[in-house]
Amino acid sequence: MMPDTEGGSTGQRGLTGAEAGRRLSEDGPNELVREAPTPAWKRLLEQFRSPVILLLLGACGVSAALGEWVNAIAIGAIVILNGLVGYFQEARAEKAVQALRSMTAPRARVIRDGTGRVVPASEIVRGDLLVLEAGDIVAADARLLRASRLSTREAALTGESAAVGKGTTPAREGVPLAERNDHVFMGTAVATGTGVAEVVATGMRTELGRIAHLLNTAEVAETPLQQRLEKVSHTLIFLSGGIVVVVALLGLLRGVGWLEVFMSAVSLAVAAVPEGLPTVVTIALAIGVQRMADRHVLIRRLPAVETLGSATVICTDKTGTLTTGRMAVREVWGSDHEAVLGAAAACCDAELGDTAGEGVGDPTELAILFAAAERGILRRDLERDNPRVHENPFDADRKRMSVLRRDGVLYVKGAPESVMALCEGDTSEGERANRQMGARGLRVLAIAVGSGESEQALRLLGLLGLADPPRTEAVDAIREARAAGIQTVMITGDQHATALAIAREMGVLREGEAPEGRVHARATPEDKLRIVRDWKARGAIVAMTGDGVNDAPALREAHIGVAMGQTGTEVTREAASMVLSDDNFASIIAAVREGRGVFTNIQKTLVYLLSGNAGELLVMFLAALAGYPLPLLPLQLLWINLVTDGLPGLALVMDPPARDAMAHPPRNPATPMLGRREWMTILLTGVLEATLVLSVFVWALSHRELDEARSLAFAVLVFCELFRAFAARSSDLLFWEVGAFTNLRLVGIIALSVIIQLALHHLPFTQRLFGLSPLPAWELAMALGLGFIPVTLLELFKLVRRVRRSQRPQPAS
Repeated sequence: MMPDTEGGSTGQRGLTGAEAGRRLSEDGPNELVREAPTPAWKRLLEQFRSPVILLLLGACGVSAALGEWVNAIAIGAIVILNGLVGYFQEARAEKAVQALRSMTAPRARVIRDGTGRVVPASEIVRGDLLVLEAGDIVAADARLLRASRLSTREAALTGESAAVGKGTTPAREGVPLAERNDHVFMGTAVATGTGVAEVVATGMRTELGRIAHLLNTAEVAETPLQQRLEKVSHTLIFLSGGIVVVVALLGLLRGVGWLEVFMSAVSLAVAAVPEGLPTVVTIALAIGVQRMADRHVLIRRLPAVETLGSATVICTDKTGTLTTGRMAVREVWGSDHEAVLGAAAACCDAELGDTAGEGVGDPTELAILFAAAERGILRRDLERDNPRVHENPFDADRKRMSVLRRDGVLYVKGAPESVMALCEGDTSEGERANRQMGARGLRVLAIAVGSGESEQALRLLGLLGLADPPRTEAVDAIREARAAGIQTVMITGDQHATALAIAREMGVLREGEAPEGRVHARATPEDKLRIVRDWKARGAIVAMTGDGVNDAPALREAHIGVAMGQTGTEVTREAASMVLSDDNFASIIAAVREGRGVFTNIQKTLVYLLSGNAGELLVMFLAALAGYPLPLLPLQLLWINLVTDGLPGLALVMDPPARDAMAHPPRNPATPMLGRREWMTILLTGVLEATLVLSVFVWALSHRELDEARSLAFAVLVFCELFRAFAARSSDLLFWEVGAFTNLRLVGIIALSVIIQLALHHLPFTQRLFGLSPLPAWELAMALGLGFIPVTLLELFKLVRRVRRSQRPQPAS
């Protein structure tokens, strides 16, 4: 970014008050502008756009039109409850740009009219002279005019883990943001030193403002679960609508009255719609939220629970995510390591704290002091026994620092090319070691000593290789992700050599693997956004992790954004779908397992619910085709869908993840929620239940009143669906193999539902409400016995399938 020259500051006197006022009215305040948020009413209406919700609303309206108020109220309550849950979950999603504002300095020191003054940061304008010192938050983007040992922490903006030394030498045009050392940027913190800088951009024109704009324009991806459920809903609408139309036409052709045809159509619509589905999905996701919280994963948006289980690619920031986010001495080169560390510690200004691992000052110097302290070398002892006499501070032009102490020794540390150029003797071994350390991605400092104040005729003691060390648990997590078929892509603001070295050490890259597409260095916020979009365009389900402001747009764009809870900025936490409270990459993999379990639970519960709906639909459809009266009334069907199906469904979604959840690759994003096998199970189950219930209804109708026949058919269908829940827990394992008592909720719910169903037939109020007649004990016992037929046959089908698989020829090893 080029400095502003038009009407610029006058020498070191700064702008006049009048000129500053003119520019403020021209450019506007130095604030990050929040783009227009989605109105609350619009967010609420968006919760009702789902096809299955629209289907339920239609059923609710028809029931109300017919005066079936119990039906209408029950369905309407479900729709409203799910809409409110979604609304309140998403209401928090628009806080990300507000969090960006908290990073800007509320007040700043400037020079105006030749004098220093403190003004609100919002009143900073182009051409203002900012006065900077350690601890300040930079109020705007500015070009340095003076700098003394100035360094800033820019990790949140650039991803660079080390503090960046600043100077007045102009950077080459077109260099990455992380290498523009003649500028300071809004929202970054001054780590060391002092400086004066001329403001060149304010508000949304700053680098932070550019990221805020990216964050506002990033698209929130629709989750795989939402996409799959939408496809299922479309299928249900098509099938149920077709059947309703056919039955209505047949009725009219037979001369049946309009009211009776309409009641038949309503009954079919109620039978076709899985009213409990939205509630079951919401509960499944809520259970996933609770289980993930136990694993230090905080979910901000419900659908993110399942999305992580679908992830095929994890794009991860390096600093603070794969690594600790704190510099450390990784290697020491030299004949006497203790002497190298002692001399380096004697040339530091940072201070260690009283508590282990704490300190104040430049992160690189703190890393040196920590390493020296491990060998018993403490800076406070050096200052007491051998106090400093003279100092040449570090600056970005000299690239070195020197301290003369009372013993007459000059201690020097700095960039190898700067320090070794001043050393006597052969430094070829040091130069070779420097190249090797650099190739391993280490940041190298040369340590030398001399005599007197002059930085001449130095003697090279050795080299220190520093880096942001990897998290040990992250290495194991990347290995587990690879075994589960999930590709890890590392994105960092570090240099290419550093990125490759860390990628190989972490296991992101294995021997012989090319870095293209797997490792991205010197990545800008735009690069990260582009990388996420490229993977999405290839059909991948993308998770993106990060902790800095520069990660926030990509986190928002990804299918699931994962922010660090401890080291991450508020911006990333608000932009993300989930937050790691322990900043542990390994927690992501644990959450993947839970996410896969959530999908499996929703899938099997959906199969269970739709199998029941298929049975009900076939009962009503075939009876209408054959000219029989309605075997079941709309309210009876609603009771089955909401209570008899819904309660076991809620228990099914609470099953723990399967033991082999991570033993297979992620689901293909193109794979539908219900494949051929699932639809065959739904159809087979529906045919079994419809055949049984219709047979009972026709038999009872031949020697009973219609109400009595309906009552018996109602009881048989309820018991069939209740007992079938035991078979629904697994598509392959028999119910005792799954573990009959690993889901006691299901056992309790089925037992309670059986008792309630028996009571319905004998309580006067429920008899009138549901149009039931009392059934003698032997018929209730028969209904219970018939209810075990579908579950028994389904378990036998599993055994047959298992035998056939075992008889297939095994592939040669």
